[in-house]
Amino acid sequence: MPQHSHHARLLREIADALDTELQPTDDALTPHPDTLDVISNRHTKRRQLNYAVPEVLQLQRRIRRYSADHGTPHGDIVTVALDIWLRTKGYPPNLTPPKGGRATRQ
Repeated sequence: MPQHSHHARLLREIADALDTELQPTDDALTPHPDTLDVISNRHTKRRQLNYAVPEVLQLQRRIRRYSADHGTPHGDIVTVALDIWLRTKGYPPNLTPPKGGRATRQ
C-alpha cells in the first residue's frame, strides 16, 4: 500500500499558501499590502511601461485628473490598477528575491 502522507502534507502546504495569497477583501479594488510596500519604498527601481490605449477612454486625462485631485503619482495609479487586475486573474508577482539578489523581473 503506497504512503500518501508526503503528498497530503504537500497539498496542505499548497492550500495554506493559496489561502494567504488570495484573502478576499470587502472591496475588490483594495491594493495588496505588498504592492503598497513596494510603491512606498523610495528605493524601488522603476521602468517605463508604454502601451497604446484607446483614446476614447481618455485614460491619460483621467489619470492626470485623479493625480491632481488626490496627490497620487501617475505611475502609482497605473501600478495599483494593473496589479489588482493581474492578481484577480491569478497572476500575483514573485516578490521573493532569489539567493544573492533582487526580486525577479519578468
